[in-house]
Amino acid sequence: MVHQEFLEQPLDEVLELIWVRREEGDMSISSLIERSPEEDTDQIIRRLEAEHLVEVHGDEIRLMPGGEERAKTVVRRQRLAERLFSDVLDVPLSESEQQACLMEHILSPAVTEKVCAFLGHPPTCPHGHPIPPGACCIGKREASLEPLVTPLGNLPPGKEGRIVFIAPRVSKRLDRLVSFGVVPGTVLLLRQKHPSFVIEVGGTTLALEEDLAREIYVRRES
Repeated sequence: MVHQEFLEQPLDEVLELIWVRREEGDMSISSLIERSPEEDTDQIIRRLEAEHLVEVHGDEIRLMPGGEERAKTVVRRQRLAERLFSDVLDVPLSESEQQACLMEHILSPAVTEKVCAFLGHPPTCPHGHPIPPGACCIGKREASLEPLVTPLGNLPPGKEGRIVFIAPRVSKRLDRLVSFGVVPGTVLLLRQKHPSFVIEVGGTTLALEEDLAREIYVRRES
């Protein structure tokens, strides 16, 4: 069984490209077809026009209200996914963009809002392009909110954080942390950052190297 999201993927890809080309100041169909990854872009355009998602005037194409909203949704999911892969999972930009292209077609509206809140309602993607705001962003971007989950290094000394996940670049580091009870779900207290990171977990005090501390992601408890 093929999910509907993937059946609609070619249409969404073209709608997204129309949005991007508009940001670049080019609304011509000829350049759209040239840039499109879809082989039958001309047929997709005719379908979009038949479904009243776009309107065509000569060599110019414009989004109609329904197409505008649908394109905005796809672009929003794509750019939030890029932020998630790049900022949180430390995936290289080239790879994060490819993965985001897959994720943009399967994220539900509810999950998209949660990802946005998780990231702190970012205004731009890693490439600097604007992320269309969602309902969850109203009144929050202006407040310069921090992401809900952040590296331990961003936690102020004296504050507690609940470990959400650990992303060590070296597997032996994870084994070491686990042996001391530093695992997801555990609440830790950050005692100090200098000259080394000192945390308290379950009554045990541990000193961590800075690069290891930055591989621990926490959610503030207070």
